Amino acid sequence: MISVPEFDIKEECPLLSEINSPDDLRRLPIEQLPEVCSEIRKFLINSLSRTPGHFASSMGAVELTVALHYVFDTPYDRIVWDVGHQAYAHKVLTGRRDRFDTLRKWEGLSGFPNPDESEYDSFTAGHASNSISAALGMTVASTLGGGRRRNVVAVIGDASISGGLAFEGINNASLSNSNLLIILNDNDMAIDQNVGALNEYMTRINTSKSYNRLRYKVYNFMKRLHLIDEKHRGLILRFNNSIKALITRQQNIFEGLNIRYFGPYDGHDVERIVRVLGDIKGMDGPRLLHLRTRKGKGYEPAEKDPVTWHAPGRFNPATGERIVEDTTGKPPKWQDVFGRTIVELAHANPKIVGITAAMPTGCSLNFMLDEMPQRAFDVGIAEEHAVTFSGGMAKDGLIPFCCIYSTFLQRAYDEIIHDVAIQRLPVVFCIDRAGLVGDDGVTHHGVFDMAYLSCIPGIVVSSPMDEHYLRHLMYTAQTGKYGPFAIRYPRGAGVNAQWQCPMHELPVGKGRQLCDGDRVAVLTIGPIGNDVQEVIRSLGDKGRHVAHYDMIFLSPIDEKILGEVGKRFSHVVTVEDGVIHGGLGSAVIDWFNDHGMAVRVTRIGVPARFVAQGTIGQLRRHCGMDNDSIKAKILEIIG
Repeated sequence: MISVPEFDIKEECPLLSEINSPDDLRRLPIEQLPEVCSEIRKFLINSLSRTPGHFASSMGAVELTVALHYVFDTPYDRIVWDVGHQAYAHKVLTGRRDRFDTLRKWEGLSGFPNPDESEYDSFTAGHASNSISAALGMTVASTLGGGRRRNVVAVIGDASISGGLAFEGINNASLSNSNLLIILNDNDMAIDQNVGALNEYMTRINTSKSYNRLRYKVYNFMKRLHLIDEKHRGLILRFNNSIKALITRQQNIFEGLNIRYFGPYDGHDVERIVRVLGDIKGMDGPRLLHLRTRKGKGYEPAEKDPVTWHAPGRFNPATGERIVEDTTGKPPKWQDVFGRTIVELAHANPKIVGITAAMPTGCSLNFMLDEMPQRAFDVGIAEEHAVTFSGGMAKDGLIPFCCIYSTFLQRAYDEIIHDVAIQRLPVVFCIDRAGLVGDDGVTHHGVFDMAYLSCIPGIVVSSPMDEHYLRHLMYTAQTGKYGPFAIRYPRGAGVNAQWQCPMHELPVGKGRQLCDGDRVAVLTIGPIGNDVQEVIRSLGDKGRHVAHYDMIFLSPIDEKILGEVGKRFSHVVTVEDGVIHGGLGSAVIDWFNDHGMAVRVTRIGVPARFVAQGTIGQLRRHCGMDNDSIKAKILEIIG
């Protein structure tokens, strides 16, 4: 066991210990801000070594965060964070320092900005690329509302800005008269290595700082003389941008959109950032400040390996030694079974390709990227593109395995319908992190996929109960005979240490009976069926009254099983790791109703409310879908 030393915040962080709000920060002289940043890093290193979270991103954004709260009148002025991985220093400075040990825990602080938690969290964050659009909306609302000017700042990373929604927001901002300030936190690093032409552009982009200062002074001088006004600002910007491109021999993508660009500046020089923000704070029109930062800044292990230290778990703050669980002899993670199996299938089937949206390590497509780089594609934070890109490949004969986390696949719903399902294209959707995911909380639970997919005509929706059936489903899907094919599986470890098995094709739309009974039938889909098996075993002799069916497929659903169950049982229980409205329970009720069967159905699953963070066990108890709750419901029925 690694020993973590005690931490006395008053002794270790004398300045930070007295900062309970941004007002306290703003009372400090600018010369003390570097020390505040140093103390925040010290606090984060100690706290996150005990209470795991998103480490490297927050370490890299400390100076930026301090400068924003120092210059702007938060919470009246708005800071809109993108994704929120980098917002821990923001939480520490806004009155949540003393509760930081509850981060990502049940009834504790969310791991992401959450307006329900603090007035300083101006907008929900958790998914990428939404900050610019949200901040622009706030800017317009403030303008229309009248009153004193409200400054709105969108903070977005170089990976998130590659997302389509970010560009839609930038394009709209360029055509508006809003005073939006966009801060590009450019660390040349996503969770995995950032990809794409825009990333390469960010690593090269430069501009003349003296030119920016001169242009600002000339613009204000001409405005005071009434030689120009805001109505003609766009014409002046385009002229200035042309001159600048000539002088610097570079074209700037943002200034090409008539957005004033400043930078790049050292994102770890807090005094410089404060001065720059002070200079551009009162400007009219959309602006972009480009800051170059380093993920993991201030902690050498994280600077050297930001991918591992994105969310490293518990560690020794003095040495950087990570506390890693010994998994010898234990079942592998579901994602690793997927990653190893797709490589195995791809060796046998040259039509198979793999696609992911910025999560190759998270979904284990990195195995295929390493072994078959020409047949595996990381498209960046671009879920919509990933789906349509997959559709295009499927149209011309390939079998794409499109692997996206359940919560992120929501962003590509139209593309699933319009670009894949309507044309009956054989795209295999490998839906990782399905179900309740634990400490990442409300923005990351993958509980809606069965409901939003099963209503789409022609799509196969399935979920394996164990790793063997994951392999069988992947083998079935790669035949390409069934059109769009969704396979959902959860976060974390599976159930079989011996996960490798010969694969075979499954009959699509057919479930299986695991045990028979005479009083109640329990229908499950996915790995939660293993919990139901444990419950039945725990009932002892009463377990003989419980029939259990693993449905495997939600769409098409096994009508033969439903017909037999409807005739034999007056009471059915459905159990699923997803929302009960629109999921397995709803499908069973609909089928019985359509066939005139008077069967009472009790649905167990995620209720119709958003669920916060906590351990999987805590969340299942909260939702009434843990083993004790399932057992109590069965006993209530069988007596």
